[in-house]
Formats: sequence, C-alpha cells, structure tokens
Amino acid sequence: MSLGVALIGTGFMGKCHAMAWRNVATAFGGTPPRLEVLADAAAPGDLARAWGFARATADWQAAVANPGVDVVSITTPNGLHRPMAEAALRAGKHVWLEKPMALTLADAQAMADLAAAHPGQVTLLGYNYLRSPAFQAARAMVADGVIGTTLAFRGVYDEDYSADPSLPWSWRMTHQEGGLGALGDLGCHLVSVMVALMGPVAELTAMTQIAVPTRPSPDGPRAVENEDSALALIRFSSGAQGSFATSRVARGRKCRLQWEIHGSDGTLIFDQEHINELWVHRAGEAGFTRHLTGPDQPDFAAFCPAPGHGFGFNEQKVVECRDLIRATQGGTPCGPDFAAGLQIERIIHAMATSAGRPVSLEGA
Repeated sequence: MSLGVALIGTGFMGKCHAMAWRNVATAFGGTPPRLEVLADAAAPGDLARAWGFARATADWQAAVANPGVDVVSITTPNGLHRPMAEAALRAGKHVWLEKPMALTLADAQAMADLAAAHPGQVTLLGYNYLRSPAFQAARAMVADGVIGTTLAFRGVYDEDYSADPSLPWSWRMTHQEGGLGALGDLGCHLVSVMVALMGPVAELTAMTQIAVPTRPSPDGPRAVENEDSALALIRFSSGAQGSFATSRVARGRKCRLQWEIHGSDGTLIFDQEHINELWVHRAGEAGFTRHLTGPDQPDFAAFCPAPGHGFGFNEQKVVECRDLIRATQGGTPCGPDFAAGLQIERIIHAMATSAGRPVSLEGA
C-alpha cells in the first residue's frame, strides 16, 4: 500500500522533500508514494502540478487533516515546527520534520513527549548529512574498530550566508521566530554527525558571538538576537574529547561541514564540500588514503553503478525518505526521531547558554 503525502512549505527544503518523494521508488523500488497535497500560504497550484501533487492548498491544517494523507513533510520556518508536528501526530500521521526540531528546549521536550504517546507513528528529523555514503561508511568503520578506540573529534560547520553586514534583517535573527542562530541552522547538523560517530556528550563549555549586532530593515536598523557563531569544548561519555565550531558569517565558506576523528589506530577525515571523498589513515601507513564514493559504500549503487560519478545533496534526502518509508512499514526504525532530536536540542541549547561555564549533560 502506498503512503499518502502532504508537504508543507515550498522553499529550499520543500523542493528537496518533493524531489525525494518523487524519486524514492525510482532509486529503491517499491510502490511510489501518493503525493496528495502541497500546502503553502500562496496555495501554489502551479508548483503542485510541477511537483506532481494532486492538489494545492493555503490551509496547512486542512492538509494535515486530509484522510488520504499518511505522512506529513514539514519544511516551514522554525516557529511553525511545533504546532504543525503536534497537529500531525494528533491526526494520526507520521511526521518528517526539518531541523531544528523547535524554537526552544521546552518546545522540543513537549514534541518528544507527544511522539512518545503515539508510538505507532514514525517521527524523523531532517538530518540528511547522516545519509551520505561516505558518512555511512565512516560510521561503520568506527563501529567496526577500524581506527581503534576513538580519542577525539574535531568538527566545524561554517557558511557565509550572513557574512555581509548589509544583508537585511529577517525572522531568522529573532528568538521568537528563528530560535537559535548558527547553532540552530548549522550547528545542530554538526551535533547530529558528532553524536552518531562519538556517542553521548557528558559535558561541554561554550561561547557564542553576535558578529553583526544590527541589520538594516525598512524601519531602520534592527537588533540581531541570536548567535552568528559558536565554539565549544566537549567531553563525551566515553571519555573522548572534542572541539566544535560553527558560523554563519565565515567569509568564503559555503558548506564547510568538516570533521575528523582521531582513534588509537587511525584517523578519519571528511568535508561536505567534497562529499564524495573520505580520507582514512591507519597506523603504520605513511599518510592518508582517499576513499572515493562508489557502489562499495552504502546506498550509492541505488543511484549509479559506477564509482567516482558523484553523489549529491538531494540524493541524501532520497535515502532519508527511503528510511522513513521502511519505518512506516514496520521495518528498521529510522532516526533521529523526536527522542533523539531532543538530545541534539539539549546540546545546542547548552552551548547557547554556557557563556564559558561548564554544562553537564549526564543524566539529561
């Protein structure tokens, strides 16, 4: 039986979700989902037709309540995440929600509690960088002990979309509508990768910075409320240590999601701007070996049989969509779900409030 889909939002990630729903059966087989309704304030009939949806609406609540809908994709601004996700869960729908999970930690806790009260419904957060073949291969290497005991993590996620001080003020720069700044937009992705590779965080010490304190608006300069960048030192529950940095004002950086893991027997290095390369060093070798993405890594062959031909950002979302469908059919659970997402939120909110003081996350 095919899944009926409602997609809310038509921006960058809305289009990404639409392409994933359209392409998942082509890549992985199975019954194609039914694209029932596309919801956006503009009631985008032309987009609905172009993206393959049966109808369009300006009423997201009607889309959620539609009896033909089984799963709701939510790709709206952050302030709408909680009401939309909770409405979908209460309507008996599965939920695929873009990150960050919510504006506040209290909101994320409430959402996780509601999801726990609906165990028959799948929740999945859009941490798509966990789905690249190179990352999946690296995760398997860590789990299999290829680099020995993990000792340290070094991670950076930098972009420059807010580097220009003349960039107009927007909702993203407020606590009420945007929530956290660089931590909520970029840093949460880095945390998702970090925790998947290294396990839980026991303690952290962080600082944040607002590099551009005001932005121009039609009403004159307006204050930027959330952080442009953040730095943290981390101790994992395993005893390993880590460093973390994220910025939305890093000139020249476009998608520098870069990390490395030091192990007792080797090192792994990855950079999202070079998504098809994983660098591996094993003890005794003179340097690093480049592992080029290909069908020997997870999920690559579903898109292309030939190594070195490239895997991209949108393909990650198709893999994520596949995982969601499998979970709704009683297969392997997918994640991060809302419970795991709450842990990510706890980490980034601890970074936002640390102000240079150690914050314990053990038992959180």
